[in-house]
Amino acid sequence: MKRDIHPTYYKNARVQCACGNVFQIGSTKEYIDVEICSKCHPFYTGKEKTIDAMGQVQKFRKRLAKKQNIKKKNR
Repeated sequence: MKRDIHPTYYKNARVQCACGNVFQIGSTKEYIDVEICSKCHPFYTGKEKTIDAMGQVQKFRKRLAKKQNIKKKNR
């Protein structure tokens, strides 16, 4: 490995999340600021929202039918 061409490696680099979680990893940066981590990410916390596609289709059809009924009344 050539000398003086590689960045400094920090074995105990500090990572701080927007939620307040702080942990250490190995990195070429001494301090890393992140917006989301495994403590606050919806996938890992179990608070993930699942999209009810069937319910959305039914709501759309209901709105469409309501609009069509209004148009028929106006004729």
